[in-house]
Amino acid sequence: MTDKFIQWLAVVFILISAALFLLKGWLQQTLGVDFGVLMGGNLALALITLTSYSLGSKGLAAENPNAMVRAVYASTLAKLMLCVACIAVYIFMNRQNVSKATIFLFMFFYLVYTVFETIHLYRKSIRQKKS
Repeated sequence: MTDKFIQWLAVVFILISAALFLLKGWLQQTLGVDFGVLMGGNLALALITLTSYSLGSKGLAAENPNAMVRAVYASTLAKLMLCVACIAVYIFMNRQNVSKATIFLFMFFYLVYTVFETIHLYRKSIRQKKS
């Protein structure tokens, strides 16, 4: 990955983590979120996004244009399924104390990382078309 995706991904991860740390007290008292689960989910989503981006980049390099579309769909679907699996494990482990706010924040993080990845893949495809 010669582009700056990893650096930008680190920035997004740090910004989300910093926001969680700054709002930790409010999130726990007002919404009742599980802070450890959110931090773990943030890290997991960053790693999954990195893997997903590499799959999408390989799809861009393929000669068949359909390969790129398949790679992006497959990576997005895999990321979504992993998020659903993580949520299912969280619910199974904490049946009595499930925080809906934690689940919704986790899905919001999924949305942020997916939009971030898609924008970078789109920009990379535009650059490859020009050259």
